[in-house]
Amino acid sequence: QVQLVESGGGLVQAGGSLRLSCVASGNILSLNHIGWYRQVPGKEREFVAGFTSVGLRDYGGSVKGRFTISRDNAKNTVYLQMNNLKPEDTATYYCRYSYFDIWGQGTLVTVSS
Repeated sequence: QVQLVESGGGLVQAGGSLRLSCVASGNILSLNHIGWYRQVPGKEREFVAGFTSVGLRDYGGSVKGRFTISRDNAKNTVYLQMNNLKPEDTATYYCRYSYFDIWGQGTLVTVSS
C-alpha cells in the first residue's frame, strides 16, 4: 500500500520561501510518478510541479521560475522549494502518486501580503 505524507506548510509573508516535503512509503515504482498540486476552496485542483516520463521537471505556468521540484531517492522524498511566494499561492498543497492516483492529506500554505 502506497502512502504519501506531506509536511512543511505554514504561514509566510509575501516574498518569502517555504520547502514542502512529500515522503512516500510502500511499493513506489519511481519518484518520477510523484507530483505536486494545490487547491483553493471552491476551485479545481491545479497542477504545480512534477516530472515527465524521462525525469525532466515540469511546472504549472503560474509558478515557473519561482518553484523547484526535486527528489531524494535515498529518502523516498520529493520536495517543492517555493521562493518569492505571493498571496495567490495560498492553498492546500498535495502530492500525488500518479501511477495509482494516490494523494497525500495535504499541507496548508498561507502567504500574507
